[in-house]
Amino acid sequence: MCGCTLSTRDQTHHLEGEPNPSASPTSTLAPKKMLKSISISKQLASIKALRKGSDLEKAITTTALIFRNSSDPDGKLEKATAKNLLQTQFRNFTEGQETKPKYKDLLSELDEHTENKLDFEDFMILLLSVTVTSDLLQNIWNAKNVK
Repeated sequence: MCGCTLSTRDQTHHLEGEPNPSASPTSTLAPKKMLKSISISKQLASIKALRKGSDLEKAITTTALIFRNSSDPDGKLEKATAKNLLQTQFRNFTEGQETKPKYKDLLSELDEHTENKLDFEDFMILLLSVTVTSDLLQNIWNAKNVK
């Protein structure tokens, strides 16, 4: 994991779009303080720029929203939370991989990561690494794409 940080712009609006004068600017990756949980699909729908977005743009945005909703106020994800997301949100890619050396190496690398937390870039690298080592990827490559 590279440990790089992403540049982000400050954000000072509630999800409803009203300014929050008492809020200090935070990273766009940091979770917003919400009284109630808003579904990912509703969060995705609230992003005007993605109304005509591609499937790939929506997929990356969904990943970013899941990361943001799970991360701490500094936009960092605890290692345990990252592992939990792999098991709950990425289970079709991780199922059956537990005994495979490449997957074990990825989890060992995560455990040995010098920081106790992952930034968004590290999390994306983890997801991509799990994806390319997964059996599911072979099934995806073999899927028919024409009638």
